[in-house]
Amino acid sequence: MDNVGIVFDDLEAAIAFFVELGMELEGKAQIEGLWADRAVGLDGVRSDIAMMRTPDGHGRLELAKYRTPAAIGAERENPAPNTLGLHRVMFTVDDIDDVLARLRPHGAELLGEPAQYEDSHRLCYVRGPEGIIVGLAEQLR
Repeated sequence: MDNVGIVFDDLEAAIAFFVELGMELEGKAQIEGLWADRAVGLDGVRSDIAMMRTPDGHGRLELAKYRTPAAIGAERENPAPNTLGLHRVMFTVDDIDDVLARLRPHGAELLGEPAQYEDSHRLCYVRGPEGIIVGLAEQLR
C-alpha cells in the first residue's frame, strides 16, 4: 500500500493533529491540471496536499484540501465506528494516555474510553479533525 487519502477543510489543523500523533510532514504540493482531473474523475481539480509519514517510514497519509471543485460533506456528520466503508485509521503508540493528552488541544474527542484487550493491548478511538475516527493501540509489554 502506498498511502491512505483523507480530505479536510482545514489542512493546517489536520497536519498539526497528525504531527502531534508522531507523524512527519514529508512534503506539501498543489495538485492541478488535466492529469489530476483524469486520475480522480473530476473536472477542474485544484487541491493542496500534505504527505505525512509514520516515524518508521512504512506508512503514509495523504491529507488533501480541495479548492476546486469544493469538497462535499459526508451524508452523515460524525459517523459511528460501525458505518459501512473506510471509517478509521489506527496507529500504534507508546502511551495512550500521553497521546490523548497531546491530541486534546487539537480537538480530539475520546469515543468511549481506553480499554484493555486481554494482556496484549490498550485500545481506544478518538474523533479527530473533520470528525474522522483515529484508533490508538498501545502494546502492553
